[in-house]
Amino acid sequence: MPRSISVQSAIVEVVRGPSVECRHLVDIVIADAEGSIVKSFGDAQRLVYPRSSIKSLQALPLIESGAADRLKFKPRHIALACASHNGEEMHVTIAREMLAAAGLGEHCLECGAQLPDRQSDRDRLAVEGISPGAIHNNCSGKHSGFLCFAVEEGMDPQGYVRVGHRVQKAIAQTLSEVTASPHGQDNYGIDGCSIPTWTIPLENLAKAYARFGVGEGGGRERSKAMLRLRDACMEHPEMVAGTDRFDTAIMSALKGRVFTKSGAEGMFVAALPEKGL
Repeated sequence: MPRSISVQSAIVEVVRGPSVECRHLVDIVIADAEGSIVKSFGDAQRLVYPRSSIKSLQALPLIESGAADRLKFKPRHIALACASHNGEEMHVTIAREMLAAAGLGEHCLECGAQLPDRQSDRDRLAVEGISPGAIHNNCSGKHSGFLCFAVEEGMDPQGYVRVGHRVQKAIAQTLSEVTASPHGQDNYGIDGCSIPTWTIPLENLAKAYARFGVGEGGGRERSKAMLRLRDACMEHPEMVAGTDRFDTAIMSALKGRVFTKSGAEGMFVAALPEKGL
């Protein structure tokens, strides 16, 4: 498979006043849907924890199983299943709708309580005398999707965050297939929202999202599921992140031309469907 020549890591400079305060080395891989590396900076084979950047792929079982259809989810529900949201009222409302559709409540969430991201939403909760809960966690949409998948597939939803639970086994199998990278017992850690997260070579992640952007790299049903997730996020970018957030801003500005998702520790993925990248 053809590969381009890698160059040194990209450098991001943080400027304060007239001077550069600090520099960050960044590894970047640009891949196409055919599996070729178009350009890379730094270590393309570096093992990374994709963190929240991979949420749209973690949502594939929710779609492929038919759970989303049986629960009559609309695109905004599907977008929230891929989100790292602000915990705004619109996000909380949709997460509750998802849980209610499966006969569940927010007490079933195992992602942990978290304050909303914006001060105005924190103030509103304080004025109303409401304690922040798991429903305000930036990952509550993803976790609601996990719970809905569990219930619709006849699983006991309790403990769905554990690596040995059938939910996480299904996700690991899907991610292994889509990224062509093993998801086993020897290469995972625990993410910030309590679920397992596996290391993946950066170039594999880039190739996976190039294919995700055009719905390739799997059978017909997987292709349809990828495009449905992609389109839901591009149709409802406000659900993917929220007010004053980069993912929401860029997908809103470019309207159907780009999918993006950020993650912790500098992780970021993007798909450009028109370019096949």
